Amino acid sequence: MSVHNRSRYGRYTGGPDPLAPPVDLAEALEAVAEDVMAGYSPRRALQEFLRRGGRNREGLDDLAGRVQQRRNELLDRHRLDGTLNEVQKLLETAVLEERKQLARDAMMDNTDRALREMQLQNLPKSTAAAVNELASYDWQSSTAREAYEQIKDLLGREMLDQRFAGMKQALENATDEDRAAVGEMLQDLNELLDKHRRGEDTDEDFHEFMAKHGDFFPENPQSVEELVDALAQRAAAAQRMLRSMSVEQREELMQLSAQAFGSPGLMAQLGQLDANLQALRPGEDWSGSERFEGEEGLGLGDGTGVLQDIGELDELAEQLSQAYNGSRLDDLDLDALARQLGQNAAVTARTLAEIERAMQDGGYLRRGADGDLRLSPQAMRRLGRSLLRDTARQLSGRQGRRETRVAGAAGEQTGSSRQWEFGDAEPWDVTRTITNAIRRTIADGGDPGRGLRLAMDDIEVTETEARTQAAVALLVDVSFSMAAEGRWVPMKRTALALHHLVTTRFRGDRLQLITFGRYAQSMDIGELTALPALREQGTNLHHGLLLASRFFRQHPSMQPVLLVVTDGEPTAHLLGDGESWFNWPPDPETIRVTVAELDRLGRAGTQATFFRLGDDPGLERFVQRMVRRIDGRVVAPEAGDLGAAVVGEYLRAHFRGRPFEDADWAG
Repeated sequence: MSVHNRSRYGRYTGGPDPLAPPVDLAEALEAVAEDVMAGYSPRRALQEFLRRGGRNREGLDDLAGRVQQRRNELLDRHRLDGTLNEVQKLLETAVLEERKQLARDAMMDNTDRALREMQLQNLPKSTAAAVNELASYDWQSSTAREAYEQIKDLLGREMLDQRFAGMKQALENATDEDRAAVGEMLQDLNELLDKHRRGEDTDEDFHEFMAKHGDFFPENPQSVEELVDALAQRAAAAQRMLRSMSVEQREELMQLSAQAFGSPGLMAQLGQLDANLQALRPGEDWSGSERFEGEEGLGLGDGTGVLQDIGELDELAEQLSQAYNGSRLDDLDLDALARQLGQNAAVTARTLAEIERAMQDGGYLRRGADGDLRLSPQAMRRLGRSLLRDTARQLSGRQGRRETRVAGAAGEQTGSSRQWEFGDAEPWDVTRTITNAIRRTIADGGDPGRGLRLAMDDIEVTETEARTQAAVALLVDVSFSMAAEGRWVPMKRTALALHHLVTTRFRGDRLQLITFGRYAQSMDIGELTALPALREQGTNLHHGLLLASRFFRQHPSMQPVLLVVTDGEPTAHLLGDGESWFNWPPDPETIRVTVAELDRLGRAGTQATFFRLGDDPGLERFVQRMVRRIDGRVVAPEAGDLGAAVVGEYLRAHFRGRPFEDADWAG
């Protein structure tokens, strides 16, 4: 005898798919950083990216729009008179068949026939009143009697279906024993909930109840709390459905409810159930209503299901808004999203949540001393690398050369090594490469003694240091005109690209970032990246040059390189008491002290380049005069080309005319 193992395959439902590729954070990081550089906080920038989504991915706003569309579709498609219409049709059938029988029955007493015909003729126009009046009628037609009994059966099943989804279908063609079992379940349920309200129930009470009546609860609750949650959501939706009906419809239904299964006791049990649930879950929406304007009639059970769907959609809309304190995308109910919008929507939301989690927990955002999120050094490095590659492509295209990668250029070995990247031409660091291969082989469970196979990730190359070390001062204008004219973010991207280049490829150089507006200030790259645009007048280049001069004096053995990015001529200078003097148009004293400080830098051998942004004639005249005094250069790039222009000038100054295109600097 052979035994066959059978396997079942289906969609993975245990959380994030362990076989799915990791989310690509490059697009998210670039978008977040772009918004941070434009003045957003990192938290707000991340929220905005998650709202917008990516180039090929929906965002939270798209999902929220689909949720609202789904909600509108439900309201526009349905109306809530389905049960009343069914009852009316069954009543019409019963009355018509009874009249036919009265007309056919020749043996009936004429007086009795006349009285019956009169009663049927004078039934109230209200369906509910007519049904109640006929409750004691002695039907002569078996077909008519069956139609009338169907009314009571329908009402009972619909009333139960309002509280227990699926009960309408489950009790179709039910026997008296089936209906008695329902009544017993309701009595036991109310007793359990009463004890729970008083805090007197035990786990054993719940398990005994489920052992006896568990077939009525396909949700398979694991505790009385889960049972109450499921029942309360449905019961609250039933109440909202009733409130969504017209006054006339609601009154009709209340009158008809007495005929449910022909047993007033059913409604008493259901009323007690509603009271228990409302007391246990007062936070549910028991008093809301909706306006249905469609053509498709809904019965009580189906209508309650639609109101439950609308409630679930409203909860999803709140979750997708992320507008409450402490909100995270992990709060999203992915099962509910899949039910309402389909599995693809749940996959999209899960991916967005993974991006948020990876950004916050993966080291790209970290909390500062003030508790707010900031871009981490890891994020700055990754972003700088991306910006530097963009700059390399721009330079390569501008110079008509192929893009090359090249690291320290034609210099002496520094004793350091780094991982090989495509395009590297440096010699391998054999010791580090073999060591990496051995470690990887052991980690993979292999035996290095049986031989090694090199992987590309094992390879390291020796770094070289350029022959000329430079002290580089990048002065960036942070007057409000830079932000107003759309130059704020390109300026920050430029600083970040240059910072990454110097700190990763030319580690022997020193870089100082200096901002100048009404005052000048030395900043690290994180501070500059997060710097908001201030409505502050003043272009204090004089103060910036003073800080640059102090920086150069701290590195006397290095070649001083001055890079100035500005869109306006100097309008402020520093006074002897440390205050800033501002005047527009530029005060002659401002120009004099600025020129004097620049002359001092020129006499110290500083290589200076001015990057003139915009078409201000006064600025153009000023920088042309300045560069003639110190034998400097002027570059007038568009804002989008600023990064390539600054990096290109840095490399030109660094390599002193040697072809930096063939050096490895853009990795």
